[in-house]
Amino acid sequence: MKAILALADGRIFEGRSFGAGGEVTGEVGFNTAMTGYQEVLTDPSYKGQMVTMTYTQIGNTGINPEDIESRGLFLSGFIVREYLDFPSNFRSTMSLDAYLKENNVVGIHGIDTRALTRHLRDHGAQNGIISTVDFDHASLVAKARAVPSMAGLDLASGVSVDKPYHWTEGLWQLGQGYPQVDPASLKYKVVAYDFGIKYNILRCLVDAGCDVTVVPATFPAKEALAMNPDGIFLSNGPGDPEPLTESIEIIRQFVGKKPIFGICLGHQLLGLALGGKTVKLPFGNHGSNLPVMDMATRKVEITSQNHGFAVDLDSLGNTACLGHENLNDQTVEGIRHCDLPIFSVQHHPEASPGPHDSQYLFGRFVEMMEKHKGQ
Repeated sequence: MKAILALADGRIFEGRSFGAGGEVTGEVGFNTAMTGYQEVLTDPSYKGQMVTMTYTQIGNTGINPEDIESRGLFLSGFIVREYLDFPSNFRSTMSLDAYLKENNVVGIHGIDTRALTRHLRDHGAQNGIISTVDFDHASLVAKARAVPSMAGLDLASGVSVDKPYHWTEGLWQLGQGYPQVDPASLKYKVVAYDFGIKYNILRCLVDAGCDVTVVPATFPAKEALAMNPDGIFLSNGPGDPEPLTESIEIIRQFVGKKPIFGICLGHQLLGLALGGKTVKLPFGNHGSNLPVMDMATRKVEITSQNHGFAVDLDSLGNTACLGHENLNDQTVEGIRHCDLPIFSVQHHPEASPGPHDSQYLFGRFVEMMEKHKGQ
């Protein structure tokens, strides 16, 4: 079936449909990871976006039930160069095409993703539309231009949970899968705010010795503190952090009371709660091969990233300092409070997909909680 991708600036790409049919809109971006398309698909941080995979062949390992990172698919569309409909992997239980159909996600393949990626790199991420029903170029461009900008949109509320729940699953082990860990063996109580949390973040917290309770994005600080946690965790999530004013105010109420660790959107929200500002990047950083320096150790890590906004370090004044720096574009990749046990990173230490260079950060969070336990 024919499919067309139209960008708001008038650029047109014609290809073939896979997954669900229909018409979808969203911000078009790209991900440079060579593996892990299933984890990319199930990352809630992609809500409202149409993801272009820069690696040429997608679908060759199929879909399996173990590499899912959330309760559903939240992205708007999926764009690939060459879709392979004959998966070969010992864990595969269904094809990518069937998975997209099952979750009503529209896909397009057979387009020049290199040309698309270069266009987005040079002109910035922009809104677009994928259609299998309307093939009129002018009509599609008009629809793409009518899509609201991601800046100013609260997308996290659409992916957060409705009520608290307990998480006890640890990291995957060969021959065992994901073990269920006895909460009695976990030393540190953590309240994790869900702005679009990935499962592997929760598994990493459990493996680090944390007894995790996941709560909604606007769960009252008073109720969270009543759980007597040793630390507060702020998760990843989609979209612009600035509209999440209620969550920002909740985070402020934890400052000076509990150790705090934030990742991705949680990092940005922490920056805002500390009095800083955030900015939208031209095309963001999305991939699993991006170099970052830990400013405390001067060590370089290869990281997994997925963000379109960044914290403005200068806006934080003397409250927080640079914790990590992106070595590609020198954007803020992490902050740490100058006086309190509070830190955050823009990248994903849990990876999934990606390298494990930054998993030590969960240990750093545990060290903070140990030092301040009972205070």
